[in-house]
Amino acid sequence: MRFAVIGAGTIGQLRAQSIRTNPDTELLVVADPTIAQAERAVAGSSAKAVADWRSAIDMAGVDAVMVSSPIQFHEDAVLAAFAAGKHVLCEKPLANTVEACQRMLDAARAAKKTFATGFNHRYYPSMKFLKQAVDDGRIGTVDHVRIFGGHDGLHNFRADWQYKSPVSGGGAMMDVGIHMTDLARFVLGEVSEVYGVATNRVWSVPGSEDNALAIFKSPSGVAAVYQATWTEWKGYRFFVEVYGDKGMVRGYYAPMSNLLVTQDKPGGPRKKTRKLYPEIMVREKLKSWTSTALVSFEDELVDFLKMTRGEKTNLADGLAGFRAVEMANAVYQSTQSGLPVKLSQQAAQR
Repeated sequence: MRFAVIGAGTIGQLRAQSIRTNPDTELLVVADPTIAQAERAVAGSSAKAVADWRSAIDMAGVDAVMVSSPIQFHEDAVLAAFAAGKHVLCEKPLANTVEACQRMLDAARAAKKTFATGFNHRYYPSMKFLKQAVDDGRIGTVDHVRIFGGHDGLHNFRADWQYKSPVSGGGAMMDVGIHMTDLARFVLGEVSEVYGVATNRVWSVPGSEDNALAIFKSPSGVAAVYQATWTEWKGYRFFVEVYGDKGMVRGYYAPMSNLLVTQDKPGGPRKKTRKLYPEIMVREKLKSWTSTALVSFEDELVDFLKMTRGEKTNLADGLAGFRAVEMANAVYQSTQSGLPVKLSQQAAQR
C-alpha cells in the first residue's frame, strides 16, 4: 500500500518512518508547508517532499493518506482524501468539533473506504497486557474502571494552537485526556452516558479546561471514573485500572508497568503479578519517548492494512475518534447543565 503523509512535525516524522520500515508499505510523498520538514521526512528515500497537501493526496499511485497536521486542518485533508477515494488514518483528536467529526464519518461511509484514528496508546505494552487480562476473564466480571491522564502544565506544549480553544477544541480532555477517553471506551466496549465537571481555575485559558473529572457509563451500567489534568505535580503519566469480582489489572505509563491482582472469589487469597519493561525504560532514556511512540505506530500500521482488508483488529476506527470528541463535549455540556448527557447513537451511525 502506497502512502501520502500530511504534516511533518514530530508525529508526522514518526508516521513516515513507520511506513518506510514496513515491507508491505511504500512512502510516496510527504506534505508540509515548511518544506524542510517534509524533506527531512523523506530523506534517503525515493518519496517526494511537497508544500501543498492537496497535491500529495492527488499524486498518482497514492492508496492511503495519514493526516498528522495540526487539528484545525484535519477535516479539510480527510474530506479531500475520501473524495479522492483514499483510505485514511487521522491523528487524534479527529477534529475540534463533534460536527466536523461527523462530516468525516459520513465522507468515509460515502467513499466506502477505511477510516482509522491514531489512538496509539492502545498499542502500548502495558495497555495490551491490561486488555488481554480483561478479555481473558482473569479478573472476572468487570465492575468498574479508573482512568487518569495528565501532566504539569502549558510548558509541555510546542505551540499555543495545541491548547488554546477554539482551535484546540478544548483543554486537558482534548490533549492528554483524549487518549484516556478512548481507552475508557476500549475497555468498556461502548459509552452511552457521561456526567462530569470541567474547570480552568489554574491556567485560566478561556475555553480550555485544566481539569476535568467525569463518569462514563456503559449501556450495561459499568462505570469508568475519569480525570484529565494539566496540574499533575509528578509530570506526564497515565494509567488505567480495571476492577472485577476476581481481581484487578493496572496499566501504567510512564514508566511502562502492569499490576495484576487475582483471587478465586471476593475476599479470597490474592496473587499479585507485577510486570516491568526495563528494555523500554533504557531505550527511552537513550532515544526519548518517541522510540515507544514509533513502535506503537508500526503496530498500528500493521493493523491498518488488516482493517483495509476487512479483518478485525484493535485499531481505533473513525467512530472511536468521533466518540472521544463527543464524550469530551458531553463533559462540557454536563458542566453547564449539572446533568448527565446521553450520547447520540443515531448521529454516529447515520
